[in-house]
Amino acid sequence: MPVIEVNDLAKAFRTYKKEPGFWGAVKGLFRRQYEQTLAVNGVSFQIEPGELVGFLGPNGAGKTTTLKMLSGLLYPSGGTARVLGFTPWERHDGYRRQFALVLGQKNQLWWDLPARESLELNARIYGIPRERFQRVVAELTDLLAVKDKLNVSVRELSLGERMKMELIASLLHQPKVLFLDEPTIGLDVISQKTVREFIRHHNATEKTTILLTSHYMADIQALCDRVIIIDRGKIFFDGRLAQILDRFADAKLVTIRSDHANEFSPDQLAQYGEIAEKTGGAITFRVKRDRVIPVCKSLLDTLPVSDIDIHDVPIEDVIRQIFARK
Repeated sequence: MPVIEVNDLAKAFRTYKKEPGFWGAVKGLFRRQYEQTLAVNGVSFQIEPGELVGFLGPNGAGKTTTLKMLSGLLYPSGGTARVLGFTPWERHDGYRRQFALVLGQKNQLWWDLPARESLELNARIYGIPRERFQRVVAELTDLLAVKDKLNVSVRELSLGERMKMELIASLLHQPKVLFLDEPTIGLDVISQKTVREFIRHHNATEKTTILLTSHYMADIQALCDRVIIIDRGKIFFDGRLAQILDRFADAKLVTIRSDHANEFSPDQLAQYGEIAEKTGGAITFRVKRDRVIPVCKSLLDTLPVSDIDIHDVPIEDVIRQIFARK
């Protein structure tokens, strides 16, 4: 039975359209013009227990709005959703105790208090026994390498340390469903890697169902087998990450290395495919999938090639092309 069931979910925002200048403000006092924006438009999907699903889309696609509706922070304009058997926006206490929402750009910890005190406050709110609280905090701070930061004021923590503490605060009550909205935004490479490994470990050991949004494709590739792509408020793709390459990438990258690479003329190289990159002794061609084998054979037969490599177009490039389409 799915943990998350979403059917034709929609959310429209009504915004005031003000005319410019002083007189525009005066006109607005007597006659206001509004426009309606469909942030989410008929979204439907299901997520099974223990799944870790990537939720992708460009800015303004409706990702965060969807997560907020599933968390009960927003009421939908239409459609239905069930999470753990509850309707999120009814805000039943039983539901609120079984999910967590982490927004990468918003803090839930008290800014002026040491992290430990914010965590203790959360534990009191959820009624977590002292012994269990100490055990969970010890485990999580050890996994995220922030045990020595528990008594430091939140305002004095680095962005990466704050994000790790936010994760710990969200997981204290051991939620069955976790919504992560850009959890690695702004973090350095090392902190991103630590957070990724922690999310993977937590999903594997606790079987928590996780819906993750991120603009870093490294997060998605490292964590998610399945992705849902939303664009302009509608589901554009729902399937395995590997299927994106099969469906949307019609080319492969063929890289050759040669001591004579600089001697090849553009006309001589154009017959093999589009030149994607040429650096030093290496040349990379973008070749249609159905031409890869004959092109490689021709390269090896006609040019003094010392090495050849065939690989897929980077997944982030494919996603970028999907988002940029008209």
